[in-house]
Amino acid sequence: MVRTSTVPEPLDAATSVRMSRQPRSSTKPELALRRELHRRGLRFRVNHPGLPGRPDLAFTRAKVAVFVDGCFWHRCPQHGTMPRNNRDWWQAKLDRNVARDRAKDAALAERGWVVLHVWEHEATDAAADRVQAEWRRRVTPIGR
Repeated sequence: MVRTSTVPEPLDAATSVRMSRQPRSSTKPELALRRELHRRGLRFRVNHPGLPGRPDLAFTRAKVAVFVDGCFWHRCPQHGTMPRNNRDWWQAKLDRNVARDRAKDAALAERGWVVLHVWEHEATDAAADRVQAEWRRRVTPIGR
């Protein structure tokens, strides 16, 4: 039986190798957000292995999961681009990334987690404000 893959092959081996070297965690935007949240006194788990999708940051007590998404890889509506070369392969690849993101969000929501996505282009302070506000909302009891 011959199996055909529904996943297109990359244009060439060099492109595949170059893309595989892209950092997947501890990127500059992620590190900046982690430093700012830590400076504010918030403590979190990094790439928590026990959660669907291994969020970049997990506030376990508040059940807040944070993903720091790259504009290219996750199709930022402001900065996402589509390469000209091997367009069909990239279309399928980026479609899978976005579908996987939505599946992770749904799996976390089913477990009672709130999911926040921070784009790599977002200002660190503004992103930290959003995360901190959600953390406070989830941790602080009503009436306090």
